[in-house]
Amino acid sequence: MWFKNLQLFRLPAFDDSALETIETALARAALHPCAPSDLRRLGWVPPLADGTFVHAVNRQWLIALGIEEKLLPTTVIRQMANERAQAIEATEGRRVSRKELRDLRESLSIELLPRAFACRHTIFAWIDPLHGWLVVDTGSQPKAEELAECLLKTAEGFSIALPAPVRTPTSAMTAWMAASEAPADFTIDQDIELRSPENALVRYTRHSLEGKEIGHHIAEGKIVTRLGMTWNDRISFILDEKLRIKRLSFLDILKEENDGLADNEAERFDLDFTLMTGELARLFDDLLAALGGEADAKH
Repeated sequence: MWFKNLQLFRLPAFDDSALETIETALARAALHPCAPSDLRRLGWVPPLADGTFVHAVNRQWLIALGIEEKLLPTTVIRQMANERAQAIEATEGRRVSRKELRDLRESLSIELLPRAFACRHTIFAWIDPLHGWLVVDTGSQPKAEELAECLLKTAEGFSIALPAPVRTPTSAMTAWMAASEAPADFTIDQDIELRSPENALVRYTRHSLEGKEIGHHIAEGKIVTRLGMTWNDRISFILDEKLRIKRLSFLDILKEENDGLADNEAERFDLDFTLMTGELARLFDDLLAALGGEADAKH
């Protein structure tokens, strides 16, 4: 279980006694198949085959939101609506209006929905009750927010907020590049995106950032909105302006630490999950420190 893209949320820290309560709450809000009239349904699913809705390892919790959606292609609906419109024009000798065509599409959507195929996918999230983190493994902010909203509705007593560092990622990344100096425990890689006040973008990928080009862009008023970084020679990632961590890569030196320690796949999963969560918790601490700490540090 190696996460790839991280959307970070803050939770209040709580102890292990909440585990059973959250397990029960998620089980009550489990995902059920779409009814004939449903286009989409959300619900919690067991993250592993053991059947529990919270997989707890070393006081770290893994949960999963299941999403079932009906496949109803707009191209099919549009084609069928056009065919019906042509039939109306042929039999009634009149032209179908735009409004009538829209109504045809809507009625076809309702008519075809019960026969549409359903597709399921899962979004995983990690809860760190010790340090107060909810970390959603997705590159989509709307999907991350949807999972957070579902958790708020499902588990009573939760409060979820975005992290609030003292310095914004944009101001910090721009300052690091202007000074050609990475913060403690980090190195700067070869990926960067800069944006001007007029929203013009300059992007470098796998390109040396040690020359004068980046300094010239910053001197012209551009700010850094994405930056490739490596933490302690163990984890590389892209940090963006909204404190999202993308293209997360756990380097071989880190993954090799668990080699040969597990007797089966279940043990290997738990070892990897424990290693991942422990390293990421340290990364988050160092990253927030590089951003001046949190404006409201209550966690």
